[in-house]
This record gives sequence, C-alpha cells and structure tokens, in this order.
Amino acid sequence: MPVSVLVSEVLLMLYIESGSNSPYYNFALEYYLMTEKLFDDMVFLFWRTTPTLMVGKFQNTYSEIDLDYARSRKIQLVRRLSGGGTIYTDMGSWQFTFISPNRTSSPSIEFTGFIQPIVAAVRDLGADASFNGRNDLVVSGKKFSGNAQYIKNGRTLHHGSILFDTNLEEMVRASTVDPQKVISKGIKSVRDRVTNLKEHLPRPLSMEEFKAIMIDRILGNDGTEYILTTEDQKRILLIRQEQFDNPQKIFGANPRCQLHLKKYFPGAGTIHSHIDVEKGQIRQLHIFGDFFGDIDLEEIRSCLLLCPYTKEEVRKRLQSLSSPSAIYGLTKEDLVAALF
Repeated sequence: MPVSVLVSEVLLMLYIESGSNSPYYNFALEYYLMTEKLFDDMVFLFWRTTPTLMVGKFQNTYSEIDLDYARSRKIQLVRRLSGGGTIYTDMGSWQFTFISPNRTSSPSIEFTGFIQPIVAAVRDLGADASFNGRNDLVVSGKKFSGNAQYIKNGRTLHHGSILFDTNLEEMVRASTVDPQKVISKGIKSVRDRVTNLKEHLPRPLSMEEFKAIMIDRILGNDGTEYILTTEDQKRILLIRQEQFDNPQKIFGANPRCQLHLKKYFPGAGTIHSHIDVEKGQIRQLHIFGDFFGDIDLEEIRSCLLLCPYTKEEVRKRLQSLSSPSAIYGLTKEDLVAALF
C-alpha cells in the first residue's frame, strides 16, 4: 500500500521531476517553488546530483571542507538556504524535498511530519528505519539520512539526503579539512556511524528502482505530477546563476572566521598562523614561530592581504615575494601549507 502523506490531511501530493543532476539547478528549482511558482498542494521532489558538497546556510566553508581536494576531484560546492551541517552527495545518493504551504500563522521548524513518510516507505522495503529525534534517519543504529528545513513567506521547505550507494571514502576525504583527521579517525569510524541503505534491504535494488518505489509510496493513490514548462525552466536557470552557481553566494556568505593554525616543518620549525577571513578574503594575517627568516614577515603579510583565501590564489601571490625562501628551511609550497 502506498504511504499516506501526512503533514496536513487536506493537502494533496504533487510530484515534480527536475530532470537534472546539477545541485545548482535543483536548489534553484526548490527556491522557485518556494518563492514564485506557488502551489496549494504539497510539492514533492526526488533528485540526485553529481559529486557535491552542500554547505549549510550558517557554516563557514573553509572550516568544513577540504577545498583544494574538492576542486582536484571536480566536486561541486553549493550553499543551501537551510541550516545544518555540510553533506556530501553523489550519484549513489538521493535527495528528497517537501514544500508545504503552512496552515498556521506562526509556523516553526518541525521535522517529524515530513520525515514520517520517508521512514514508512523505507520500512515497507524491509529496512528497520527510524527517526533519531533531531534530524537524522537511522537503520540498525547507523545514519543513512540527514535532514534540514527552513521557512519563508508562509511556506516550509524540508529536504533530506538518502545514502543509498554513496562513496563513503570520498565523503570523508572531501568533508575533512585536516588530513590528519582522515589518518586518525579514518573511514572505519565513519562506517561505525554511517551506512548505505542498500546494505540493509532484503533484496537488491538499482538506483532507479529505489527511486520509482519511493515516489510511488510517497504519492499514494491521490498524488499527481506537474511537468515544468519552458518558461519555468528559463526562470529556474536564471535563479541558478544568480543564487546558487555563484562564488559570491557560496564564499561571500561565510561569516568572519578567525583561524589559529599550528604546523611543524622538519628543518624549519613550528609556524603559528593567525588569519582573519571575511567574505572569502584574508583581512588580517600574523605569523609566529621558532623559525629563522631572511625576510621581513611584513612582506608576506602585505602581499596576502585581501587575497582570496584559497591555496591557488595564495600560491600565486607568494610568487611575488623577493626571496625564494622567506623562512629558512621552508619552501614557498610549505608556506602555503602552513596557512591552511
């Protein structure tokens, strides 16, 4: 039997197929359905993306992900409009979205009503899924889904991820800033806490089979489908460019960040870096340590002020230094590493 979807008994379920694996397009679609294309029914989306790191609205990008690793692996970066933590998604993951008109004058964040149909659908498939009481879904004590939510203009958007056949090793590496954490904690500790749902199903399902079953369960007997028009898609593409596939939105939204870094380099000593980053740029920089130097550190500081805080940009700026080695025993590449 299809799952009856919950949040309000008077709301019918309307499914919309995005037709895209782009995180920027799918978040733009969500935004469009929250702010411009408004339905009186509950809207449901079920989508996935190419490898992507989705940063929460209130998070600082630099402290959540290994930006250089993500770029080297062509992992996309997008900022959600909902709070919560950074998640990694790929073509082995599914995302789901509910958009609901609120029936109360003072709506508040509430997860249970939106999560219940997902839990019920997964349990129908034979996995012992449950809600952990905050924002995660678990099976056999391990997380397979994280959820987030926001309210805007009298509507609630709830979205979540489903780890179905996700590359967990890549998830750990891309979302860990400090490589030592990968070494010290490793993939084993992640596997102790996180799991792919397919490992808990009584029979194998392909990605598309799982999607079809989930949509059928969520829509039930009374659900319908809306097909995006050409005009819809034009507007979504514009929102994508303005709001989501936009470095200023991704990095400029970072709160001011004060980083205190400590790195030891054999033959050079210990370097302490105090860095203030605001709107993606280095605003203040101070370097301390027990090293020897043949150059005034003010030259390093001056050349890096207002530099975009990425290894690539910092590396470019340091090429302008007069000395090949600003700190004795340290290469310029080592100096770049000391600042991240």
